[in-house]
Amino acid sequence: LQTAISHIRDNSDIAEVLLSGGDPLMLRDDRIAWVLGQLAEIPHVQRVRIHTRMPVAIPQRVTDSLVRTLGETPVSVVMVIHSNHANELDEHVRQALRRLQRDAGVLLLNQSVLLRKVNDSVAALSALSHRLVECGVLPYYLHQLDAVAGAAHFFVPPAEGLELVRQLQETLSGYLVPRFVQELPGEKSKVAVSG
Repeated sequence: LQTAISHIRDNSDIAEVLLSGGDPLMLRDDRIAWVLGQLAEIPHVQRVRIHTRMPVAIPQRVTDSLVRTLGETPVSVVMVIHSNHANELDEHVRQALRRLQRDAGVLLLNQSVLLRKVNDSVAALSALSHRLVECGVLPYYLHQLDAVAGAAHFFVPPAEGLELVRQLQETLSGYLVPRFVQELPGEKSKVAVSG
């Protein structure tokens, strides 16, 4: 971590720092506070983006200490949760997410993966978007499934995904429609899926 923080400190073009790779909320609250404190001392760091599934999988992870830590840091905190279906977002999850938003001032976004027989319908994706907003979270990305071993049975062809997104655009307000994206080798960021 110290090497990464030194690199960020030495590169003034870095305005946003992404905490990901595994799940950063697996760290103890005091360790998260230390990382945020180090980043807050770097003048050019404006935002910290945390990618996590913990508030969805274990909503009790949103502790008083975590809320205080995120709320007190002088840098803006954006949290991207990972939810694929509305059924994951029960009342415990909703309360945890609302605490992050209301009490810590965290901007909450969601990214999901398009999965065969999980969320590959307009009804499922629409329900997810509506439930996310009820929880204080904006739909952000809908990912095309990466070609990874053991996941072929979840694959939805990109053309089907594009059609689902088109139908969502006809039935939902714009902010409820996530961007349909994929990760491509050699690209610096996610790329919109195109026909």
